[in-house]
Amino acid sequence: MTRLAWLLLWLPLLALAGTASSGPARIGSDVLLLGEATDERTPQRACSPDVLARHEQVLSVPAPAGGWSGEPQAVDVFGVLSGEVRISHGDREICGSMHDARTRDSRFRAGVGMVAVPKAGEREPIVVSWATPLKPRWIPTVQLGAPSPVQQNDTARLLVRAACIAVAIALALSALIGYVTAKDRSFLIYVAVCLLFVLWQAVLGGLSGYPEPWLPVDDRASWWLVALTAFTEATLLPVLWRLNGGDRLWPRSRGAQQGVLWTLVVVGLCVPSMGLAALTWWAAALENLYLLGCAVCLGVGLWAVSRRDRYALAGLSALVPWGVMMVADALRAQWLVAYRIETLQLSATWFLMMSAYALNLRLGRLRQQRDEMRQLADTDSLTGLPNRRAGLRLLAEYLARARQEDQPLAIGFLDIDLFKDINDQFGHEVGDQVLVAVARNLRDSVRNREDVIRMGGEEFLVLLPGANRGSALARLESVRQHVQAVTAILAVPGLSVSASIGLAVLRGDGDDLPSLLRRADHAMYCAKRAGRNQVYDAERAVAAEERMPV
Repeated sequence: MTRLAWLLLWLPLLALAGTASSGPARIGSDVLLLGEATDERTPQRACSPDVLARHEQVLSVPAPAGGWSGEPQAVDVFGVLSGEVRISHGDREICGSMHDARTRDSRFRAGVGMVAVPKAGEREPIVVSWATPLKPRWIPTVQLGAPSPVQQNDTARLLVRAACIAVAIALALSALIGYVTAKDRSFLIYVAVCLLFVLWQAVLGGLSGYPEPWLPVDDRASWWLVALTAFTEATLLPVLWRLNGGDRLWPRSRGAQQGVLWTLVVVGLCVPSMGLAALTWWAAALENLYLLGCAVCLGVGLWAVSRRDRYALAGLSALVPWGVMMVADALRAQWLVAYRIETLQLSATWFLMMSAYALNLRLGRLRQQRDEMRQLADTDSLTGLPNRRAGLRLLAEYLARARQEDQPLAIGFLDIDLFKDINDQFGHEVGDQVLVAVARNLRDSVRNREDVIRMGGEEFLVLLPGANRGSALARLESVRQHVQAVTAILAVPGLSVSASIGLAVLRGDGDDLPSLLRRADHAMYCAKRAGRNQVYDAERAVAAEERMPV
């Protein structure tokens, strides 16, 4: 309550602070106007000489045969992962970085773009330049056209990139909730993997600089990307191995997995100190290692499925988009060049989803094992009835509910008559048959099968929630007859089965569980002394004792 009061006290102050920080506001009859006019210049800027010195790649987009039409021409550049992109036409020039959205035209968020307006008939080309990419096949995509469709394509790319990161964050939060439920550290490992993939995707897609840089990437994007690639492969390859059944086929392979993981982690940690030549070599090495790892995991997954390991299907499913990308890359597919970043992010998201599916399967198995263990711990192995511990726990719940709802509660304490004699005369095998048959008939005589408990030996407890004294006596009499019917069911010559039952009803004077059980047990012994094979009321036993002479 104290925390709630403080929160309510601070809410108006926070609201005032938010209003003050948003600038002047005017509220009209049907509109709220926020902000004010500004003289701040657009953050686009020309390229510095040192940036231009690194631009070895130049593309000159020529004018059409008849010259430019005079209509606006949008140019958007995608896939330049490191360094700045220069776009120029005439005396207009901009230089933007994927990792600092403040340097880019606000109309383009997934790429670096500019809208040029050449004069009608003009023939001067639009020039685009960039630094040599780290990987030879990672060439940029330059899109030219009318501003509206180019900007719509740019927005669609941004939505895909942002959605993939959002899904990874959502999966991490879901796994965190799973850890709170299951207390299994596999969920925490999955959370770490998701967050690592979030950072990798942010650098890959340029969202590390949107709306402002929140990672210190600057002009070291290639180093960031290679380091994060090493870290993601350190988790991706062992997870793919496990998803495809490698652990189940070769339980001793965990040492090799740990070796691959820590080797890649060390490589990632060493990346910041590498020169460009070493960085290029390691980028190619990581790509080849990834291709080899996927091929090995594919073979393991197919073998596991052939051995009827249905859990390996999740691993094979996780490999599908990676396999499609490998084939498309080998065939030099144009769509992969144009949408490589989005394809990589979608593949990573699919991998995380398949991993989450496998994790949920693991959670299901853990819950099943826990339920089975609980069932074994709470169940009598011979009769299948709840044992003493489970029965007393259920009785305590019934007692608390009866007090809360002011409802009656009755119990019957049942003991099979002369059971020791049955064991001695007919053997323990027949004695076990009697116990099993009595348990089955007791279950058939009550509404809820869980309300019959084996307390130990030949003693049983029958719970009658909501039953008053009169109805409890009638129901326990029916229970007694069901026990007596076991004699005809087993049809063992000379065998006679009966039971003495003690009835106790919850009192309204602060009665508790031990006293309730004690009265029922005492009534059961009174029934035995009165001749067995009958139901005896605890209150009747108390009244009889009070009438006895001192």
